[in-house]
Amino acid sequence: MNAKDAVARRIQTLCSERNMAINALANRCGIPPSTIYSMLSAKSQNPGVVSIQKICDGLEISVREFFDDPLFEKLEPAVN
Repeated sequence: MNAKDAVARRIQTLCSERNMAINALANRCGIPPSTIYSMLSAKSQNPGVVSIQKICDGLEISVREFFDDPLFEKLEPAVN
């Protein structure tokens, strides 16, 4: 799995755990819903760290907590 896919899965999992729709998350973190949806799809290949931090703020978790998941343990190399 690459980092972009892991970030997308993590956002979806965290929202699911909280019974939170993507639009509700967008409202809580001050990011347009289209930005989050593009992070979840193939449109955005490089989700920005500032956007991830805002998402974490909306989920009331730290960036460390966001990345503290087995999804991020064995990522594909970013450079081939």
